[in-house]
Amino acid sequence: MWYLCVFFHRLLDYRRPEVESLAQLFASFEDPQNGDVPSQLQWKLPPHYHADSPFHFVNLPSEQLARKIANRSILVKGMYELWGEGGSYEELKESVLSYPDERKLSYLDSDSTFKITVDSFGKVISLEEQKELIHGLSYIPFKGRVKLKNPDHNFWLIEVDNYGGNNGLPPIVQKRIFFGREVGVADRKLIPTYQLKSRNYLGPTAMDAEMAFLMANQALATSGTLIYDPFVGTGSILVAAAHFGAMTMGADIDIRVVRDGRGPDRNVWSNFKQYGLPMPLGLLRADNNLPPWRPMLKEVFDAIICDPPYGVRAGGRKSGGRKLLKGAVQPYTVPDDKRTDHIPSTAPYSLVECVHDLLDLAAKMLVMGGRLVFFYPVLREEDFKETHFPEHPCFKLISSSEQILSSRYSRVLLTMVKTGPYTEEIAEAARIKHIEFKENHLKWLEDGNLHSAVFSPADAQLTEAGDSKFTKDPKPKYRGKYV
Repeated sequence: MWYLCVFFHRLLDYRRPEVESLAQLFASFEDPQNGDVPSQLQWKLPPHYHADSPFHFVNLPSEQLARKIANRSILVKGMYELWGEGGSYEELKESVLSYPDERKLSYLDSDSTFKITVDSFGKVISLEEQKELIHGLSYIPFKGRVKLKNPDHNFWLIEVDNYGGNNGLPPIVQKRIFFGREVGVADRKLIPTYQLKSRNYLGPTAMDAEMAFLMANQALATSGTLIYDPFVGTGSILVAAAHFGAMTMGADIDIRVVRDGRGPDRNVWSNFKQYGLPMPLGLLRADNNLPPWRPMLKEVFDAIICDPPYGVRAGGRKSGGRKLLKGAVQPYTVPDDKRTDHIPSTAPYSLVECVHDLLDLAAKMLVMGGRLVFFYPVLREEDFKETHFPEHPCFKLISSSEQILSSRYSRVLLTMVKTGPYTEEIAEAARIKHIEFKENHLKWLEDGNLHSAVFSPADAQLTEAGDSKFTKDPKPKYRGKYV
């Protein structure tokens, strides 16, 4: 059945992938009666609407599934059974009256309570106008009582104005009015509850709460799943996964982060305690370049979620000092009396090497069908569609969602699903793909110095000179694209 899916107008590239991931989650983990849900759902837009509009129609197999998606989603404002739509209130009336009575009457009986909410996009409707619009729906034979708090049925009248292109919103060609029954709505209290400004322990690269929950949804985090973050930092991503009931594990190369924090009450563990969440199964001091897992250990995690270091706010590090890397000295054993406070020496870890190691780790350690969700940086002077994303024979890329961070720099959330077993032949094929990736990409990947590419001193000179490469943005500048 087709449902009207109304999104919040933010993080536009992330909206459909989140809904599709949640459809997969609830169909496979929690509600097998829904049957097979395709990885790519059927979508359509209202007539003449822009693809970035908050209003979409999605085809879902059951109302129960639509409700679960809406209740858990971060970017869905609401799911509605549409009773009617039109370009005017006369057209809306005809559409509502033509909607089958057998689908309406059970929600209009005298034993039920109801509420009608008026909403809008692109305009403001005063309280007096809202009352008039509600009275104009008298042709609908409501027999129940009006109840403004916790009614049995919520109905929504949503008006979209043909505002043109002057108010910073995606263009609308013509006015549209929707009327429908609420199936499910999002719980936006989640974001202020977990906002970073109230977090007990934070680092410079802590993941924003909204984005962390989106990543957890993309990874299908739920009760009984085991999720790992190899660059755990202060644990923001694992906090989101734990909220949805997942078991968590994390690792970081900096032992001061995972062991000490800023004291006994300000560390990664205290972040979980703050929200009453289950503690991680373990936090490791581990190097993504030299993972600590036994060679024969495979297919342990249901998902790996992470934000790899790519040299903007923090650079990547791997084990090995300068002398060791140059071969001047042999590896050494730390004396027993110095082990407690010993901090191993590290060396720069380029993004291209980091991503290759991450894909190799995920290919070994994810269960079949498990998901790898991670951020990947993009320089925006490149054509985004031509960006060469990292590949691995074990994985299929199922979504990529761009978040614009500056005039020169974006990051893309990549979601990959494991489709094949890890073998020595696969490892060799992955190594060849890795070499091709290094050869066909920009030098900042190999140097691990994205910061200098993003914040080049030449930027000011280029802007003053009017270089169109950096001063003209090919994408439309309206709200939502830059959030």
